Amino acid sequence: MKLDAGVEDLLRALTPQVLGALVRWHGHFDACEDAVQEALLAAAVQWPDQGVPKNPRGWLIRAAARRLTDELRGNTARLRREAAAAAMVPPDELIVAEPDQHLTDQDDTLTLLFLCCHPALSSVSQVALTLRAVGGLTTAQIARAFLVPETTMAQRISRAKQRIKVAGSSFRMPPEHQRAERLRVVQHVLYLIFNEGYTATSGPHLQRSELTSEAIRLTRELRRLLPDDGESAGLLALMLLTDARRPARTGPDGTLIPIAEQDRSRWNRAAIDEGIRLITETLTTAQIGPYQVQAAIAAVHAEAARAQDTDWPQILALYELLIRLAPNPMVTLNHAVAAAMVKGPRAGLELLVALDSDERMAGHHRLHAVRAHLLEMAGDRMAACAGYRAAARATTSLPERRYLEGRAARLCRGTCR
Repeated sequence: MKLDAGVEDLLRALTPQVLGALVRWHGHFDACEDAVQEALLAAAVQWPDQGVPKNPRGWLIRAAARRLTDELRGNTARLRREAAAAAMVPPDELIVAEPDQHLTDQDDTLTLLFLCCHPALSSVSQVALTLRAVGGLTTAQIARAFLVPETTMAQRISRAKQRIKVAGSSFRMPPEHQRAERLRVVQHVLYLIFNEGYTATSGPHLQRSELTSEAIRLTRELRRLLPDDGESAGLLALMLLTDARRPARTGPDGTLIPIAEQDRSRWNRAAIDEGIRLITETLTTAQIGPYQVQAAIAAVHAEAARAQDTDWPQILALYELLIRLAPNPMVTLNHAVAAAMVKGPRAGLELLVALDSDERMAGHHRLHAVRAHLLEMAGDRMAACAGYRAAARATTSLPERRYLEGRAARLCRGTCR
């Protein structure tokens, strides 16, 4: 059944609130998550015909609670004893009454985000569990997004839930001394989801809009829950300003179009205006952090009507600040491009030398691609051609591979075989 877009959006937005309420009430993250999925399915079947209830959140919580109670009643005595031990309550207390109004009113989305981003999980598991439990995506949707079989993704999510259980995590906010660190993990997971959607690491498509849209939605929610956190605002601004370019990033046939060649009239002006407003306000009121600096860089790009109008000296200064705040190979890579635009390609190439010995960049196609681009700027066509070919071999994204092979082919005509 094809859901109305409004109903689908409502169900997705309510998913973390419903799951959070059940986990706070019952514990048993895995059983609660299954019950919520069944309640969502029931709503998808019933609401289009019967209409959306006056209190859709309460409807979903009660529907999921009934399914969870039925499951607990049907368990064997052994399973009930194990569940009781895990929850530290007597077995007969596992079967409880309908949730009260307080349960349906409280929003546990932030607590659920912290739980899904538990430090016991790998980054991949954190992303998958966040998309499933907080984003409301089905296992099949997540599997398609990451180009793995549904059974593989189901096992990955199941293992993540088991690791949370083994770690003995209770459904509550982390202690104060752990909260800031865990918040940065939450932000990083949302950033990873967005990046995978904006430039897919593999497959036939450059972009996966369902992931970028979900990352933006969840980051908006994080911003709503933590309005005074500057990095949450910076992350949202960064996503908006970056995603605004999406309509111009590919041609009609899916061909990648680099930012310097994009038709900027196709950029999403509303997203740009919101992102610039958000980062401008945040930079004047909050302690500066890496996401805010990245958003400021994206804002400088967005403010340039043409590629040649880009304020590269300002971007270079911002990257130098970013390197001090959060040094990593990708920042160095982008810093090299900015340096090349301000000081010439040789200055950028010199900055890339340090990355050759960085194990995190070994064989990474972006290092080959950036070096090839700077060599092309410097007029070394043969070396640039070889670099583009090496980058094309290293990437698993088909649109990126076609783009890099095209750059190599144009340079190599009459230059190399």
